[in-house]
Amino acid sequence: MEIQEKGICRLSIVPVRAEGSDKSEIVSQLLFGEHYTVTEVTKDKKWLRILIHFDKYEGWIDAKQHTFISEDYFNQINNVDYKISTDLSSSILYQKHQLPIVIGSILPISTNELFKMEEQLAYNGESKSLSQKREYDFLKHIACKYLNAPYLWGGRSPFGIDCSGFTQIVFRICGYPLPRDASQQIRAGALVPALEETKPGDLAFFENEAGKIHHVGILLNKDDIIHASGLVRIDTLDEKGILNKSTGSYSHRLSSIRRVLKD
Repeated sequence: MEIQEKGICRLSIVPVRAEGSDKSEIVSQLLFGEHYTVTEVTKDKKWLRILIHFDKYEGWIDAKQHTFISEDYFNQINNVDYKISTDLSSSILYQKHQLPIVIGSILPISTNELFKMEEQLAYNGESKSLSQKREYDFLKHIACKYLNAPYLWGGRSPFGIDCSGFTQIVFRICGYPLPRDASQQIRAGALVPALEETKPGDLAFFENEAGKIHHVGILLNKDDIIHASGLVRIDTLDEKGILNKSTGSYSHRLSSIRRVLKD
């Protein structure tokens, strides 16, 4: 059943699945404040297919975790410079109840009258403007907050995150939107021709034996990379790829490097 209803995430984290089933794999996650369009509903109305507005990613969510918003409110979110949380974890007062949220959550803090009518929220944690671009020092500060976060396929939170979810969230907090998957992110920014020409904050992409992009990380300098592999960790990077500091062996084969941060 096709539909074009609008929705917003009003839970800490909502799994987005490949199919409309609890048994289906998690392909991404919604964080508090992220909004979306419902494009399809299962016949039993238990699952909703959504198009996430920020990165145009699609998947299925449990209908019980859907919060409806009006078309006017949806459009307001698109046109108001909201805040993004920079606290690793914190809480927000939503409808007079405390709700835990994680870093990267969108905070609709606005004096807009529509906002006042539709929702009641209060937040006292650390945040920054979504549109405000920040450069490498801040990016490194945010990236290192995720150190030791466990790897989770489809994850986008400090309690479980995958490689492209990690780079996407870190760059979003710094004001640079990236697509969801590494195979999509490789089209962002500009190509860096050689490892010697890299700068801190560049994205490094890695390929499997078939030549397909399957991993991404952030360069901290010419020799070190922070990435999610088992956990968010810092390893050594050279022309061959990532040298795992714990095992002393190569874990990923270098494909290319892209620059997204502005000089």
